[in-house]
Amino acid sequence: MTSSFDFDAVVVGAGAVGLACGYALVQRNLSVAVLEKTTAIGQGISSRNSEVIHAGLYYPTDSLKARLCVTGRRALYRFLDDHHVAYDRCGKLQVATEPREVELIEAIHDQALRNGVEDLTRLTAAQVRALEPNLQAVMAVLSPHSGVFDTHGYMAALRSEIERAGSAVVTATPFEGASPLSGPDGGFSVRTGGANATAVTCRLLVTAPGLGAQDAARTIEGFPAQTIPPLFYGKGVYFLLRGNAPFAHLIYPPPIPGALGVHYCRDMGGQARFGPDLSFVDAEDYDVDPTLVDSFTRSVRRFWPALPDGALAPAYAGIRPKLHGPGQPQPDFRIDGPDDHGLPGLIALFGIESPGLTSSLAIGAEVAARLAA
Repeated sequence: MTSSFDFDAVVVGAGAVGLACGYALVQRNLSVAVLEKTTAIGQGISSRNSEVIHAGLYYPTDSLKARLCVTGRRALYRFLDDHHVAYDRCGKLQVATEPREVELIEAIHDQALRNGVEDLTRLTAAQVRALEPNLQAVMAVLSPHSGVFDTHGYMAALRSEIERAGSAVVTATPFEGASPLSGPDGGFSVRTGGANATAVTCRLLVTAPGLGAQDAARTIEGFPAQTIPPLFYGKGVYFLLRGNAPFAHLIYPPPIPGALGVHYCRDMGGQARFGPDLSFVDAEDYDVDPTLVDSFTRSVRRFWPALPDGALAPAYAGIRPKLHGPGQPQPDFRIDGPDDHGLPGLIALFGIESPGLTSSLAIGAEVAARLAA
C-alpha cells in the first residue's frame, strides 16, 4: 500500500504493546517499521513484570483498561494457541484474608461482572481450603481465565508475524524525533539514531515506548506540550521463593492504592515469586533492596502463614510508567489521537502499565482502527 512513503507506518518501541501495534497494522496490509532503541525486543517494561494474564476484574466500568483487558485477554489466549506459545490458564483466587476484607472482594467480584468477566465463582473458606490447603482466606473469588504465559515467546511470535508480512522490526535504532510533512498526503519524517542514523518517511506514526513515551512526544514537532501527561516512576520489586511452589492458582489479596499489591504467581518453569510492591522513585532504578524481605514476609504471611523463615530471596524489579503520583487516583490508559494533540496520522500512548501486557493485542487493534478511520 506504500506510495511515496518509505513505510505506511512507523511504530516506536518493540515491547509487547509496540509489537502488538505493528502486528495489527500489518494485518491491515500496511508496511511497518517498528523501531527499538535497545539491541533486543522486549527489554523494558515487558521483561520486568509478573507475566500474568489478567481476566479484567478491577478496572472502572467503561474504561479503556476494562474494555481492552477483557478483549485483549480473549485475543491473547487465541494468539498463544495459534502460535504455540506456552501458557498456563491456572486461574486466580482473589482472597479476603480476614473478615474486614470481604466487602472489598465482593466489590471486585461485582465490578468484574460489570466488565464482562466470565465464569467467576464465590468460594467459602472451606471451598478455598479444598482448592488450596496452604491458603489462609475467609472467602475468595475464583477467576478461572487468569493465568501466566511466556511473554518473550509471545513477543517473538509478534515479531515473526510482522517480518513474515514483509515489514521490519529494527533494534539498536532509537527514535530521535519526527516532523510533519507538508505535502498533500501528510505523514511524517522520522529521525533515527544509532550506528546507522537516518531519516525515513511514513504516513502514520505510533509512539509506544513505555517509560519513554513522554520524551518521544516532546521530540515530535508540533506536539502540544500541555497535552503531555507527567510521568511518575512506579517501582515494584519481586522476591522469589526458595523451595517448592505452595499454590496451584495465582493468589491475590485486596489491591493497594495505585497497584494490585504483593501477590503470588509462578513462572512457566514453576518458580514461585511474590510482588510487586509499589514505591515512587525519581529515575529508573532496578536494584532490589534486600531489607524489604521483612515487609514482604509480613505481606505474604497474611495469606500463607506457613511461609518458612528465610525462604524469600531478592529477584528483580520493574518500573511502571504511571500517570499519577503518591496519593493520587490511578487514571486510565491514554491513547491520544489527533483530537487530543492535533496531528493527523499520529497515535501517542501514555501510561500503559498493568494490564497493558494482557491488553496488548486489543490496544494494537484499537490503534490500527483509529488510524484507519
